[in-house]
Amino acid sequence: MPSASRSATPDRATPDQTDPDQTDPDSPAEPDPYPLLRLAEPVPEVVVDPVTLAQVAAEVAAGSGPVALDAERASGYRYSQRAYLLQLRRAPAGTFLVDPVATGELGPLREALFGPEWVLHAASQDLPCLSAVGLRPRRLFDTELAARLLDLPRVGLAALVEDLLGLRLAKEHSAADWSTRPLPRSWLEYAALDVEVLLALRDLLAERLVEAGKQTWAEQEFEALLSFTGPPTRIDPWRRTSGLHRVRGARALGLVRELWQARDAIAAGLDISPGRLLSDAAIVEVARTMPTSRGALRSLRGMRHQQARSHLDAWEKAIGRAGALADADLPPLSAPPDGPPPARSWQQRFPAAAARLTACRAVVSALAKQHHVPAENLLAPDGVRRLAWEPPEVVGPASVGAALTATGARPWQVGLTAAPLATALTGVGTGSSAKGSTDAAYR
Repeated sequence: MPSASRSATPDRATPDQTDPDQTDPDSPAEPDPYPLLRLAEPVPEVVVDPVTLAQVAAEVAAGSGPVALDAERASGYRYSQRAYLLQLRRAPAGTFLVDPVATGELGPLREALFGPEWVLHAASQDLPCLSAVGLRPRRLFDTELAARLLDLPRVGLAALVEDLLGLRLAKEHSAADWSTRPLPRSWLEYAALDVEVLLALRDLLAERLVEAGKQTWAEQEFEALLSFTGPPTRIDPWRRTSGLHRVRGARALGLVRELWQARDAIAAGLDISPGRLLSDAAIVEVARTMPTSRGALRSLRGMRHQQARSHLDAWEKAIGRAGALADADLPPLSAPPDGPPPARSWQQRFPAAAARLTACRAVVSALAKQHHVPAENLLAPDGVRRLAWEPPEVVGPASVGAALTATGARPWQVGLTAAPLATALTGVGTGSSAKGSTDAAYR
């Protein structure tokens, strides 16, 4: 779990403060209402060799009940999204910290974790890097997703620890470089705390899911996560360069693409975060100014950093390649279509689709309030857009349900939404279908 997920939910709102001019400077500071969470046992030594790993795996296998897991990466520092530290906790064995880079093959741990339920927070963030080291769950429980299905106001790990357990989870080291070796003791304590209370949270949330009649929902969501391997590969990932909207013309876009690809190749080879080599702002600056000499390139604001300057040769070559591209090889001004066009254009250009989208969104919003679940968890917004853009030729609960299933909707979601959405689509009509108009939407 990337540490940033702890603070993904805003902190608890504080009541209006007293006028500072009327505050007694000698009055004691108000104590924190939540005691700081402490480790139940001393910080364990990090497992760095196969022999110790086998011993730890045996202890985990001999335990009982679910296993709490977490993984720390070095996002923002490294190119790869590999796990640099694994944290595990199972009763009665306790907590273990494993360095998957130093230990190498994790076969014994893989066998120990094959049967038990895994408990993770924001599992979709950790599953890809766990899978990369050969660890895949057969059953899991995601505490963040469970909290979302329960419509809890705050779903970050620290917030859940406060709201459900009445404890405060320290947030330092949330942006640490976990590829650092040796890892400081304070970082290891921070990492161990991430799994210290996951099992207790799991039990509380599981009980609430049963009480709310949402246990089946959660089981289907968790089952779907078992096959999750990461977000889909993006078409033209260079188009996500921050500030790209400021670049004008196909030639300049071609330069962004060449610089992005050059940066990506170097970053992959050095295993360093691409932004630490050359910022997106620097790429945009080069594309907007089109420097024609090494001196002009070097003088740009984005080239003032040592890492950027150390690869001037690569940036110069990228500029040369972009300048030599034939017009036919330049990228189109807009991204190739990958589904419906942005919904903001529908009202003016596709009013029938816009009417369907408005009706569908109203249905999802009303059902979400009725069942006390966030609208985006009741039905993925992309699935709603795709349904409104291209509804079935014959609209009915079955055909709408099939369309939703094709976008990844779970049975519980289809069961709640298919019939009401079919009624809504019938009410606004499905004529003037946008089918076949996707390409035109991007012209």
